Amino acid sequence: MTAPADSTDSAAGLPLSGLRVLDLTLARAGPTCVRHLADWGASVIRIEPPETGGEEISGARHGFDFQNLHRNKRAMRIDLKSPDGHAAFLRLAARADVVVENMRAPVKHRLRIGYDDLRAVNPGIVYGSISGFGQDGPYAARAGVDQIAQGMGGLMSITGLPGQGPVRVGIPIADLTAGNLLALGIMMALFDRTRTGQGRWVQTSLLEAQVFMLDFQATRWLMAGEVAGQAGNDHPTGIPTGVFPASDGMINLAASSGRQWGRFCVAIGHPEWAERTDWQTQKGRSADRAGVNAAIAAVTREYPMAHWIEIFEAAGIPCGPINRIDQVFADPQVRHLGLARPVAHPVLGEISLVASALTLSDVPRDIRTPAPEAGADTDAVLAELGYAPEEIAALRQKGAVA
Repeated sequence: MTAPADSTDSAAGLPLSGLRVLDLTLARAGPTCVRHLADWGASVIRIEPPETGGEEISGARHGFDFQNLHRNKRAMRIDLKSPDGHAAFLRLAARADVVVENMRAPVKHRLRIGYDDLRAVNPGIVYGSISGFGQDGPYAARAGVDQIAQGMGGLMSITGLPGQGPVRVGIPIADLTAGNLLALGIMMALFDRTRTGQGRWVQTSLLEAQVFMLDFQATRWLMAGEVAGQAGNDHPTGIPTGVFPASDGMINLAASSGRQWGRFCVAIGHPEWAERTDWQTQKGRSADRAGVNAAIAAVTREYPMAHWIEIFEAAGIPCGPINRIDQVFADPQVRHLGLARPVAHPVLGEISLVASALTLSDVPRDIRTPAPEAGADTDAVLAELGYAPEEIAALRQKGAVA
């Protein structure tokens, strides 16, 4: 088996080409951040311990999760606990632009790879950190995972049907949001560095990301003292917005503004609804949410999804089917957008992964290389640092690298 080509070979011309990133992340939040940088051309070296047993927190190395999180990277194995391995890492850090980690706060300090340690060898380093609850404070030493953050951050209390009890969102939204926010923060720090020449320590946490994502529900409490509850498939404040039956499935529709409500009533064949004084305002429709929804459902269930989508689209009423994931990737718009991208894997053959959700004019967003094999690039990276072949062999003999 031959190792895949260095992802930097095909990164020329991409927006982040030439940016050097060291990836110390595990699980999902940190890798989500680094994936943004790797997808857009950064030269990313994933640092892994000498032995992982072939199993990562994100699953088997050749599994769907690991492959999707770690494409477009190189990988090397370093024992950061060994003096020689630590020294090799510092040589890497001295040449890097960005380091990203999501260890518990005490761990990186114990390994002597925290921001202050790396700033001493590279004042321009941008050091990105994701933790469960923050780098300091009463919960700083706690391990954090997505579902814990969903619960502590209030999301599970407003998800699900009224009275159902707390419900987890079906994706790791705290992880993903923290990763997205950290990528944004890193780019802000890199821009700032062009003016100051100095790096920054950029931080976020699962808890901060989750509270941030409460958005208007949080502000309802902060400004009005309203504690949101579960609203199920209905919008918390804008009625009608929700899920309605068709004869062959379910559709989403949204007609909560005054103008949309009037057009909706005509489109669905009941213009008299718009004349009801108790339904003429959002406040009135919200007060009789059950009545409004029942009236709509009694009509929509008589015809198939395609019928209603055509009618509502023509009337300018947002609507759409509720797809299973296989239907998502069969959808003509999803196919047009190219949200599934192929890549050749040396073991798995041709696979498809989820594309970046960003589009930059005149810039391809193909996946250049699959997730690397463990330690595939250790020797090459050490040689780039100036290690001679006999020095690399000695490091391997000591177990400092693999």
